[in-house]
Amino acid sequence: MPSPLFADRPAQPPEPGAVDALISQTRRLRGEVDAVRRDAVADEDDPQQRWQRALCDLAVHQLDDLGVQLGQLRAGVPVEVPPGEETGPAPGFAADPEPGTAYGTSAPARTGALLSRVGSAEWNLLTDEVSWSEELYQIFGRTRESGPLSLDEMPTLVFAEDQPLLQGMVTDCLIDGKPIDGEFRIVRADGRVRTVHMTGEPVLDPDGCTASMWAVLRDVSELRRSERAVRESRAGLERSRDIERTERRVAVELQEAVLPPWRGSLHFAHDGPAPLDVAAHYLPAVSTGLIGGDWYDALALPGGDALLTVGDLTGHGVAATSSMAMLLGALRGMAVAGIRPAALMGHLNQLLETSVQPALGSAMCCRYDPVAQTLTWAQAGHPAPLLFRDGTGRALPRPEGVLLGATTGAAYDEAETRLLPGDLLVLHTDGLTRHGGADDDTGTRRLLALGPRLAGARDAQEGVRVVIEEFGEESREDDACVMVVRVGH
Repeated sequence: MPSPLFADRPAQPPEPGAVDALISQTRRLRGEVDAVRRDAVADEDDPQQRWQRALCDLAVHQLDDLGVQLGQLRAGVPVEVPPGEETGPAPGFAADPEPGTAYGTSAPARTGALLSRVGSAEWNLLTDEVSWSEELYQIFGRTRESGPLSLDEMPTLVFAEDQPLLQGMVTDCLIDGKPIDGEFRIVRADGRVRTVHMTGEPVLDPDGCTASMWAVLRDVSELRRSERAVRESRAGLERSRDIERTERRVAVELQEAVLPPWRGSLHFAHDGPAPLDVAAHYLPAVSTGLIGGDWYDALALPGGDALLTVGDLTGHGVAATSSMAMLLGALRGMAVAGIRPAALMGHLNQLLETSVQPALGSAMCCRYDPVAQTLTWAQAGHPAPLLFRDGTGRALPRPEGVLLGATTGAAYDEAETRLLPGDLLVLHTDGLTRHGGADDDTGTRRLLALGPRLAGARDAQEGVRVVIEEFGEESREDDACVMVVRVGH
């Protein structure tokens, strides 16, 4: 039926060419958005992907509706459809994608094709005649035999809390001549709940009095469901990001509380003929920004010896840093108690086995005797120390030792190396040099090639800077630690 603004002002039809162009643009855009939606990875455990898929679903809904409305605009007066027949979507527009699939919920049963979601009505106040389009019968789930609803009967199908809104819109339209624009929910005879958007205006007679009221009613249930899915998935994404930020802050604070707060070189074993100058640095993962369980530490021990250690626990976040804090605290306590490196590794292995947060870890523990100038060390699945002497570097032969937490009752061997004044040691976790597979030693060879530059370093802190200049800007997927130890004269 026609939907005039006023009875004496006929609507002007749009130019056919302009509408065709808009339909073509909408059809093309709908295809592009649908392609993006179909290519999206459907990972329901990822809040960001769930939100992106919900946005695509909503965009497809809106473009489908736009295509239908443009099609109606081009067609002009709608054609009456015989009862029981459904009108298909506008040419080039597929039926709606299932709403709610991106949100993880089942889509409701269909109530008709796209065009059946928009209906029209006119209520004649002079004759009490009511005229409904076929589409409106489908929206309300009524048959033609049951007849259309009068304005007084409409509220009987409307949610109780929405009835005042409908009654207020109708009253304002009939009495004050205000246009209608609002939404309400209805309960159909089959029990289905639909959300209906209603727009309309009064039709005035020649004397300016309201003669009838026309309205266009649109079933927006699936559109609103998609919008709700977008809102709730976005809220879930924001909550997930808040949790990630909180966990990262806690992990950083815990790491800063545990790792030594060095801002330069430290000096150990001053009483011996070959004291140590030590500096270290932590490098976070560049590609992910996650805080892992890497550590470094140097500690003066009773009797004048020095403890040097680096290690790496699997995982990231609070779980990894809390396990690292537990392990490093135990390591310090056992070293102060005089436990040798090999036995110490065995105790750490047992500690990880019995932890409430099972994890695997690699570690290296070195004990330096300044009087004998010997380095006694043990390792658990960890890269060997690199010894630089006279500008040339080499990896020390590794004693036997499996990853911490990998085997019950594992035994660890020790190795002993004599250090000379002027020697330089580089201890690091594998995140510094690992860029390919387990057998890729490219990173280690690059580190050994720094021998001439490290030989010219004035102190351990400058040696750390040399290593960071070489490796610091790389796109590492894991965090890393590096410690430089220079044997003095």
